[in-house]
Amino acid sequence: MTAGTVTLVNLLRGFAARTAAAPCLSFEAERLTFGDLNERSSRIANALLARGLVAGDRVALIGRNTPAHYELYYGCAKAGMIFLPLNWRLSATEIAAILADAQPALVLVSESLQSLLSEMPPGPELLRLEDQYPAWRDAAPAIDPELPSDPHAPTLILYTSGTTGLPKGATLSHANLALVERMARELWGFSSASVNLVAMPLFHIGGIGYGMMALSQGGHTVILQQAAPDMVIEAVRRHSVTHGFFVPAVIQMLVDVPNVDALNLTSLERMIYGASPISESLLKRAIAVFGCGFNHAYGMTETAGTVITLAPGDHDPGGPLTHRLRSSGLPVPWAEIELIDPATGNPVAVGEVGEIRVRSPLNMLGYWKNPAETAKTITADGWLCTGDAAYRDADGFIYIHDRYKDMIVSGGENIYPTEIENVLYDHPRVAEVAVIGIPHARWGETPRAFVVAVPGDRPSEAELIEFTRTRLARYKCPTSVAFVNALPRNASGKILKRAMRDETWWREPR
Repeated sequence: MTAGTVTLVNLLRGFAARTAAAPCLSFEAERLTFGDLNERSSRIANALLARGLVAGDRVALIGRNTPAHYELYYGCAKAGMIFLPLNWRLSATEIAAILADAQPALVLVSESLQSLLSEMPPGPELLRLEDQYPAWRDAAPAIDPELPSDPHAPTLILYTSGTTGLPKGATLSHANLALVERMARELWGFSSASVNLVAMPLFHIGGIGYGMMALSQGGHTVILQQAAPDMVIEAVRRHSVTHGFFVPAVIQMLVDVPNVDALNLTSLERMIYGASPISESLLKRAIAVFGCGFNHAYGMTETAGTVITLAPGDHDPGGPLTHRLRSSGLPVPWAEIELIDPATGNPVAVGEVGEIRVRSPLNMLGYWKNPAETAKTITADGWLCTGDAAYRDADGFIYIHDRYKDMIVSGGENIYPTEIENVLYDHPRVAEVAVIGIPHARWGETPRAFVVAVPGDRPSEAELIEFTRTRLARYKCPTSVAFVNALPRNASGKILKRAMRDETWWREPR
């Protein structure tokens, strides 16, 4: 890539030249400047080249959140290689399958996670993250290799969570990720003065992609290994954090921190949330605690991040726009969004449910070494088929219903679980809820609600079923409710309905 091409690695080079001493990454007691990150990534690029790796080779990392993720991303980008951060929450069998598919030339692994490589196929070289990686990195020269590169070449592979089956490697280019700079500035209000808290796992687009926001503006990024409430609160106060991205379940935990109202959290300017809408009661509480603007973000790994967002001005608890809290918002300026009837291929009318399809410079190149799945997902004219069912209101706001595969067919009637969930979220004693279809001898399927109750205040099953019957057609209402301590989620916070369909979930008491 040429020096003038807008890519994340060229933005880093620019900040290192202009504001080398500005804080860039903080993790625990370590703080790197933009000059430090630029130098470390150049050393990594040279170390990879000296090891005999070539452009297009994959470099995998299995480790919890640390600055090494960004050192390796930028180092691989400078050397024309592809960074492959892996989900350390997977099993050794799942990791082995991904490694067999991606075939990395080098695997860096945290010592505490080495057991995940017990089934690894032969081939990749190994480098331990704690004791071998720093010396290997620092032994290489710090001179930027400045190799030419194609902006449309792959730079990052993120394996999807597998909620719909086996993980697939979403392959993102330099050009895909370059839109982070515009996203950060136009959507979320980042600047060089921003301090971004990154607590989502860095093997996910909501972690590593969101973590590029402040980096793209010359701002400061604070990395946490997990979104533990006490760690988040301490980091906000210590670093005067201005921005953070969380799932609503984490926001709920934050507002439940004892004496949180007495803490000084006034540095916060914007809180971005995703994976699910936010309830009116939680939003009211969060606004009172944090006093900042809120954005809902809808996107996926395959779209390299957000393509629909609900702006702060549309968060109106108790006002005439309260209904928009169930919406994902409006398309971002650089993405086309259509709602399509998959059976006909035609757009649906306002108020009717269709599949969200996206055409955008953010769309991935495809799934790694998987042309068949790529062809199923991206049409010949560039529309990415998300599999998410949604409708659009008269003002253009988009409301997610469900994954199409999550639709319940009961007695020939289509039932969208999200419609039931939205009603139950309005019950004051429901903290979280997810609805799936379970087998029914007469109707084929029937809705069952899994509910996490507000601590110490559990409603009865009959009460919740009756509550839905006052607001929904009877055939849409759940016929049973199961109370659980927690809902199964993947690393991005999305509820794993595939796991809930295992009969042990609804046959065994929980």
